[in-house]
Amino acid sequence: MSIEQSSQSNSLVDVLETVLDKGVVIAGDIRVGIADIELLSIKIRLIVASVDKAKEIGMDWWETDPYLNSKASQDKLREENESMQKRLEELENRLG
Repeated sequence: MSIEQSSQSNSLVDVLETVLDKGVVIAGDIRVGIADIELLSIKIRLIVASVDKAKEIGMDWWETDPYLNSKASQDKLREENESMQKRLEELENRLG
């Protein structure tokens, strides 16, 4: 008994591999207005790419977002702590 592999699944894998390797950008704007007065404007940008490709084109926001990266969260807490310590020292110096 032979097992046949669907060419459709192979082509889907090829398409997905190409998309992740090259990246795809989808952009759109939504504008809501009445009588030529714009009330709402929404810009939608979507990029589908591998992490390596995203880093290659300069998109690495998840590395500095404290909600997505524990190291970024620690860095933010360290910066806030240093800032608070400086403010405390300034207040203590003012008080004498």
